[in-house]
Amino acid sequence: MMSAEDIRRVLTRIAHEVVERHSGVGDLVFAGIHTRGVPLAYRLAELIGRFEGRFEGDPTPVGELDVTLYRDDINARSRLLVHPTEFPVDINDKRVVLIDDVLFTGRSVRAAMDALADLGRPRQVQLAVLVDRGHRELPIRADYVGKNIPSSHCEEVRVRLAEIDGKDEVVVVAMKRSV
Repeated sequence: MMSAEDIRRVLTRIAHEVVERHSGVGDLVFAGIHTRGVPLAYRLAELIGRFEGRFEGDPTPVGELDVTLYRDDINARSRLLVHPTEFPVDINDKRVVLIDDVLFTGRSVRAAMDALADLGRPRQVQLAVLVDRGHRELPIRADYVGKNIPSSHCEEVRVRLAEIDGKDEVVVVAMKRSV
């Protein structure tokens, strides 16, 4: 559905939209949702740094947010892989942009908002996603969307990123049916 070039192009567009909507990035903080939202957040910060002329030591701050323990749709007996939540700056009174790879039911985003509330009180929270596939279970929508990819419940949207998977692409695959 999306090649490496498509991903680069939509991230560039999202970065420009963020800067335009905020008239700059002075009090902006990116919060990448583990796992693939984190490299996307760093890429957006780098893109903004390039076209805003920000110095390497003064990029848009990027936090890494693990929402595993905030999810309401995990089984109590599940083995959980928890990543550290790290923020280089205080998020109080900042404009925070949550960044994730795929927006589906909205449950990860709801969990991310709960996790942010434990870290402080941002002035504003927005959402940027690479892919919006629909099928919301909660009243959540993204402020910045790379691409809308309508899908069925029998399909899975897989985002692969070079930092984690060795290559950039988005594919839609049919899920195997259990018998």
